[in-house]
Amino acid sequence: MTASSTRRTTAARSRLAAAGAIAVAGTLLLTGCGDQTKEKGSGSASTASAPLAGKLPKEIQDKGTIEVGSDIAYAPVEFKDSSGKAVGLDPDLAAAMGKQLGVKLEFRNGTFDALLTGLRSGRYDIAMSAMTDNKNRQEGIDPDTGKKVGEGVDFVDYLTAGVSIYTRKGDTQGITGWSDLCGKKIAVERGTVSEDLAKQEAKKCPGGKKLTIEPFDDDQQSQTRLRSGGVDAASSDFPVAAYAVKTSGGGKDFQTVGQQVEAAPYGIAVAKKDTQLRDALQAAMNAIIENGEYAKILQKWGAQDGAVKESVINGGK
Repeated sequence: MTASSTRRTTAARSRLAAAGAIAVAGTLLLTGCGDQTKEKGSGSASTASAPLAGKLPKEIQDKGTIEVGSDIAYAPVEFKDSSGKAVGLDPDLAAAMGKQLGVKLEFRNGTFDALLTGLRSGRYDIAMSAMTDNKNRQEGIDPDTGKKVGEGVDFVDYLTAGVSIYTRKGDTQGITGWSDLCGKKIAVERGTVSEDLAKQEAKKCPGGKKLTIEPFDDDQQSQTRLRSGGVDAASSDFPVAAYAVKTSGGGKDFQTVGQQVEAAPYGIAVAKKDTQLRDALQAAMNAIIENGEYAKILQKWGAQDGAVKESVINGGK
């Protein structure tokens, strides 16, 4: 979920959104935390048999779990199945990494724009939520004001994604890209790159052709608003938009318009002080890239076009 106009977001959540933001932007400093229930959707081997267990900080090894903050409403990256279990691209990657590290990565649900706040306060060990890696987040800069508003984070990058616009199927309202949105209404997830891009575009609109932006707590709410005809378009990270187009109403509800933009890496966010945990996660991600599990998981969720050859730290611009 990409957030911040300087490029995932990511990548994504364009939540692969312009997303929204995926350093800590001002909207990411909100105190709301959403449903903080644990989502034990990831399993792992014991630390005794895991090849990379020794790379983890001792307190994590002793605890046996890594608490993961995530907005679990961003299919296919992370969402809940019919039983309430966290499933999707991120939980599957986390489970594969957990086998390498010998711990369980337990997903805890929260609103996207509060995940980094939760990470900074110690509520989570990491945040993994289609979050775009960008300089603003790395450095704790508010993208709207350009001012430093808090300590940034480090990112373990693992995918590349851009942001897409989609409309009701057969009702594009003449929208083929961001420049066609003046005079229209668009739904976005709050704190994402999609929201940032919409704000940038709104500043360019001439008098009498205002771009109305409707931000929501999660992407499902944006989709519902578009489906009901309350807005003309919605924007999400490309993998999420593509999944919505394919699945909503059996493929009859939506269509993407134009090309995806703002391609950037998705990253796992880690507090600046937790360098050992950060490096252990990078090693685990590179291990599953090398052993082929990574490619199988991306193929399963239709995200293979965003594959990376190796995980890097803070690759976002």
